[in-house]
Amino acid sequence: MSQTTPSLDKQSTLARRMAGLGLREEDLRESFVRSSGHGGQNVNKVATCAVLVHLPTGLQVRCQATRHQAMNRFLARQLLCDKVEARRRARAAEIQARIAKVRRQRRKRSRATKERILAD
Repeated sequence: MSQTTPSLDKQSTLARRMAGLGLREEDLRESFVRSSGHGGQNVNKVATCAVLVHLPTGLQVRCQATRHQAMNRFLARQLLCDKVEARRRARAAEIQARIAKVRRQRRKRSRATKERILAD
C-alpha cells in the first residue's frame, strides 16, 4: 500500500538537495489541478496533480503519479531537482565542448602532419 505522505527523512533529504541546487520555496509557483486519465471518481473530483514552476528558469513540472496530493507534491519537487541538475550538466558539457574546440584550433601541428598536408 502506498504512503500518503513522504517520511520526514525523505523530506529533509529533498530540502538539502534543493538548498544545494539553490532552489528556494519562494522561487516556486505551485498549483494543484485535476489529474487526467484513468482513476475514476478520485481523479474527477480531487485536484491531486501537482504543477510546479521554477520562476527564475521557467522550468515546469507536472506530477500525477499517485492518488495523494502530498506525495505528488513531493515527487514534483524531486522531478524539478532532476531537471535543474540535467540542465546544469548540459550547460557544463556545452562549455567543455567549446573549450576543447578552441584548444584543438590553437594546437600546433606536428612536423609529420605538416609534411603530410604539404605532400597532398
